[in-house]
Amino acid sequence: MANAYENYQVVTRGASDVERRFMAAVYRWMTFGLLVTAGVAYYVASTPEALEVIFGNKIVFWGLIIAQFGLVIALSAAVNKLSAGTAGALFLLYSALTGATLSVVLIAYTGTSVATAFAVTAGTFFTMSIYATVTKRDLAGWSTFLFMGLIGVVIASVVNIFMKNSMLQFVVSAAAVVVFTGLIAYDTQRLRRMAVAGSGVAALPVSGALSLYLNFINLFLSLLNLFGGRRN
Repeated sequence: MANAYENYQVVTRGASDVERRFMAAVYRWMTFGLLVTAGVAYYVASTPEALEVIFGNKIVFWGLIIAQFGLVIALSAAVNKLSAGTAGALFLLYSALTGATLSVVLIAYTGTSVATAFAVTAGTFFTMSIYATVTKRDLAGWSTFLFMGLIGVVIASVVNIFMKNSMLQFVVSAAAVVVFTGLIAYDTQRLRRMAVAGSGVAALPVSGALSLYLNFINLFLSLLNLFGGRRN
C-alpha cells in the first residue's frame, strides 16, 4: 500500500504533466482509503466490544452493508456536483465502513496469509498500473469481457451463498482474480484518458480512487479465498 503511493511517479512516467498530477491525486486518495480501511479493520478485530456490536447484531451489520452501497452510488452519481473535499470525506467514510465489515478477515485468516495476499495484490496492482501506462494498446476492448466476467462472478457468488460448494467457490475466486486484475489496467488507462480530456470535475480524482480501491480490495479478497490459510 505504501509502496504503491511512494512509487506513483514511476507508474506515471512518460505521461503528461496533467496526467501525472491527476493520477498522483488518484493514488493519494486510494492510499488514504486503504490506510483507513486497514486501521479500522485492525481496531475492530482487536476490540471484542466492537466485534459484538457489528457482528452480534444483524441490523447493525446489514445497516453497514447498505450504507456502503449507498455511498458508492452517491459518489458515482453525484461526482459532477460534489466538491473535492466532500467527495473525499464520503470516500474515507466508505473506507472506514469497509474496514469495519472486513475486520472478520483478520480473525478468520492467519496473519501470514493476510500479509502475503496483500503483498501479492500490491505487486499485481503496481504491475498492471505500469502496463496500462506504458502500453500502446487500447484496452477499451476489454470492457465487454470484464463487464460480463464481473456479472458472472457476482451471480455465482450469490448462488454459492446458498450452495456453499467449495469447488464453485474456488472457481469464482479464480475468475475474480482474472477480472479484477484486468479491471486495474482498464480503469487506470480510462482514468488517464479522462485526465487528458480535462473534464475539470473537482471530485473526479476521488471517484477514480474509488474505482481502483474497489479493484484492489476485491483482488485481495479473491487471492485470500484462493490461497489464504484459516485459523484453527
